[in-house]
Amino acid sequence: MIQSFAAFEKKNLKVKRALLSVFDKTGIAELGQFLHEQGVELISTGGTAKTLIKAGLPVTSVDSLTGFPEMMDGRVKTLHPAIHGPLLSRPVVKSDMASLHALGYAPIELLVVNLYPFSETVAESPGFETCMENIDIGGPAMLRAAAKNVDHVCVLTSPEQYKKFQQEVTEHNGTVRYKYRLRMAQQAFQHTSIYDTAVAMYLSKEIKSGFPDVLNLQLRKFSPLRYGENPHQAAAVYGDQGEIIEVLHGKQLSYNNLLDVDAALNLFADFRYDDPTCAIIKHTLPCGVATRADLTQAWHAAFATDTISPFGGIVLVNESLDLPTAKAIDSIFTEIVVAPDFDNDALELLTQKANRRLVKIKKADLLTTSYSYRSIFGGLLCQQPDSVEIETKNFKVVTHLKPTEKQLSDMLFAWKVVKRVNSNAIVFGRDQQTLGIGSGQPSRLDSSEFAVLKAAKFDHDLKGAAVASDAFFPFRDGIDAIAKAGAGCVIQPGGSIRDQEVIDAANEHGLCMVFTGRRHFKH
Repeated sequence: MIQSFAAFEKKNLKVKRALLSVFDKTGIAELGQFLHEQGVELISTGGTAKTLIKAGLPVTSVDSLTGFPEMMDGRVKTLHPAIHGPLLSRPVVKSDMASLHALGYAPIELLVVNLYPFSETVAESPGFETCMENIDIGGPAMLRAAAKNVDHVCVLTSPEQYKKFQQEVTEHNGTVRYKYRLRMAQQAFQHTSIYDTAVAMYLSKEIKSGFPDVLNLQLRKFSPLRYGENPHQAAAVYGDQGEIIEVLHGKQLSYNNLLDVDAALNLFADFRYDDPTCAIIKHTLPCGVATRADLTQAWHAAFATDTISPFGGIVLVNESLDLPTAKAIDSIFTEIVVAPDFDNDALELLTQKANRRLVKIKKADLLTTSYSYRSIFGGLLCQQPDSVEIETKNFKVVTHLKPTEKQLSDMLFAWKVVKRVNSNAIVFGRDQQTLGIGSGQPSRLDSSEFAVLKAAKFDHDLKGAAVASDAFFPFRDGIDAIAKAGAGCVIQPGGSIRDQEVIDAANEHGLCMVFTGRRHFKH
């Protein structure tokens, strides 16, 4: 038996009977017509049967096979041996066929099922009872049965598969190859897995269980990539990127491009409702950010922070990009421009360069997700995203000097920028413009000194500037360094065992300092 079974695996399958039971009726009448022309007997349920009959097709109802009508408003209709026996029967196993024939049943070689739209129902927030009522039971059971019996059954789970199925049958003399059936079986199990995960995640939220013991992610492939971080690394991107952004112009975004766009979107979330703001990003790091009366002024101020790094970088603006700003951006090589929209004349100008990507932010409300993920050895980290609103009511002035309104405004600006700079992070800012940025250094003193050096390199006077630090100063040396550079005020989380030493240093230098009570590490 094993030898004959192995031989049968490789044979093409002739479909004689097909069971069609779908929630999404798209294309089902056309598929039914194709099957009818192939001489296939059509079996169907409820609304699907009505659709097929309306199309003039002969249909055998499921309840005529089972001998029982649908029960409980359709809750029970296909959970019966007359359905699962034919789906699970193996023609090469004599006892299977004997059992089937004894009950007057015949094999079913094709199953076409798609499920109640549970995720879509949940998205509409109709209430718990409605959501639970939209959990499909019979559909997943049939799909699993048919997919398990891949040697003898073909299964379809989406209207998108119908045309290729018809092409498969047409090109192979009315049969379906094993290789094709295997691919459809894999997609069927994937389909039910996604469905079950959606239900489990919904219930997890309902009972507010927090982080689950087993993390199941539903991420559809957004796009294959030419490569990952480097050309020798094969890669693909998964998720809802297409819901959040649209590439209006330019070639496909690479993985590194996507990381830069991600950094831009994080900054956009923080400056979304501010006055016209421009940020220039390079290798995921802000190298210049500024807020001004209009976008063109904002771009020039952001560019002035560091006039070297922006070449080949990414530009983000927080409102529709106009022509004057587009001309300013076009004055240097800019690889990606990200904006919530583009004025027509700006779009016309920027699309003249084929190697530039233009990215439109489609749904900004999707930027703040429930969780964020980072890969680590053996798995990944799941955490709440660092997307909290800045609440000044929690700020605490810890020095003798109190900040002026202008100083507080400058500190808030620098605090939003430092949140998106890699740790250890130091940002000097004044008049809603970054002046020096120090990032990713082994010590906070190194970052402070690096930010000062960058500012000096581009002739920025740091006198009276606000300084933001993403985490506490562990020693007074960092305060000494920024005071020497001319800073006038400091904003930092606080929380060091040497806070008093740091506060004393700020008082000695005549600085005012604010503790936020919240850290923004970004490793």
